[in-house]
Amino acid sequence: MTTAATRQQAARGTYTLPFDSDNHYYETTDSFTRHLDPAMGSRGIMVVKHGTHTQLLAGGRLFEFIPNPTFDPVIVPGCQDLFFRGKVPKGVDPRSLMKVEPLDPAYRNPALRLEVMDRQGLSGALLFPTLACGVEEALRDDVGATMASVTAFNTWLDEDWGYSHQDRIMTAPMLSFADPDEAVAEIDRLVGRNVRIVSVRPAPVPIGHGRSRSFGHPDYDKVWAKLVAHDIPVGFHLSDSGYHKFAAFWGGPERFAPFRVSNPLGQVLVADRAIHDTMASLIMDGVFARHPRLRVASVENGSDWVHLLIKRLRKQANQTPRVFAEDPAETIRRHVWVTPYYEEDIRALADTIGVDRVLFGSDWPHGEGLANPTDFVHELEGFTESETDRIMRTNALDLLGIDH
Repeated sequence: MTTAATRQQAARGTYTLPFDSDNHYYETTDSFTRHLDPAMGSRGIMVVKHGTHTQLLAGGRLFEFIPNPTFDPVIVPGCQDLFFRGKVPKGVDPRSLMKVEPLDPAYRNPALRLEVMDRQGLSGALLFPTLACGVEEALRDDVGATMASVTAFNTWLDEDWGYSHQDRIMTAPMLSFADPDEAVAEIDRLVGRNVRIVSVRPAPVPIGHGRSRSFGHPDYDKVWAKLVAHDIPVGFHLSDSGYHKFAAFWGGPERFAPFRVSNPLGQVLVADRAIHDTMASLIMDGVFARHPRLRVASVENGSDWVHLLIKRLRKQANQTPRVFAEDPAETIRRHVWVTPYYEEDIRALADTIGVDRVLFGSDWPHGEGLANPTDFVHELEGFTESETDRIMRTNALDLLGIDH
């Protein structure tokens, strides 16, 4: 353990070094093209250069989810802390909080990342995509291109990062349910590569021709069964879930372009609806009832949706008890882990779903996350040392099926 990490542990107490359940890398521009079948042509992701400027196309259309796919320069970790706490000082333009800097090589190199994690005092971390969180929505009308792009991306991820680097950096390969047979084949391909978790978009499953389905549709049982058979949990990470179509009903843009278009009303309307609806579909359409050993996590979706969902499901259970095998709150407590936003009422979340289902996630190195990941512990005032250890470390290990 480094001297810096020793000091951090002394400041926290006696519990073991934390495990961060929401950490990120920044993809290279060829993350979707390096291993893509050339037969896909322009159907998948394409890299286009205009002089010194690089852009991506998805299915032949401009991919606006990340305007600068080189990530150089990139946003400074944690620079928007006050913005996301809703505590921007009076008279300060919130836009002025956005700061950028040259790309740190540790954002793309696992060996260098381990050195950073040692300085930060982290025992391990789950790393989720950044750019890739927008790709499935961009390709939603082309199921074949979606599935081929997911496999290409996961091959890149294994090549550049590995799925479990020294059992400390655990990356989450993507999984799309758009073609359930291909999804099963992708899981089979991943098994044996030490995959600890897969990343799934919280959104209706696209099936082509502008249509979609619930995760609880019987066609997807083979996918859930395969994940359970190999003891692989699912991380539903914040993504472009296509929900800005609902904001468009109110006059906003239909496509999510976070760094190009400001739509405050759309942010309020969409908010955490995607994860709320995803969890509702899993419960009401019987996924957990049919697959009782399935474990899922909500990552970077906040936690305010949890209480509201339970309230709505309990009312529905009273009205249509045949749909529910048990109190929906108990279903959530058994199957669902949650990474709250650090500015939320974490005690209220723990009281609702149990302290053993609350995860520490910093969102590092994103600008909306914490500049120093382990500062999350400062939000746990009032928790016992045992509870703090659960949130900061052992709950994540339970989710991943790792002994502790």
